[in-house]
Amino acid sequence: MKKTIITVVGKDTVGIIAKVCTYLANNRINILDISQTIVDGFFNMMMIVDLSASDKEFDNVSDELEQIGQEIGVIVKCQREEIFDSMHRI
Repeated sequence: MKKTIITVVGKDTVGIIAKVCTYLANNRINILDISQTIVDGFFNMMMIVDLSASDKEFDNVSDELEQIGQEIGVIVKCQREEIFDSMHRI
């Protein structure tokens, strides 16, 4: 399994989840876990996804999601699970 952490942050607007999830579905990227909140008009979403079935490499997915984020006015960041785990280990 090739797990990746995706975070999406920005001003709340219609269609953020739809845009991101449509991209993931079109690229055969499975959502394993998802959490999202809206606080005082700010949208925050964290997803754990599996890239194993996708034909795209991590760098391509990261770049394309970042571009989608720019188009809809949010920041989208991707991190490989092992790097995320290493950064948050005490």
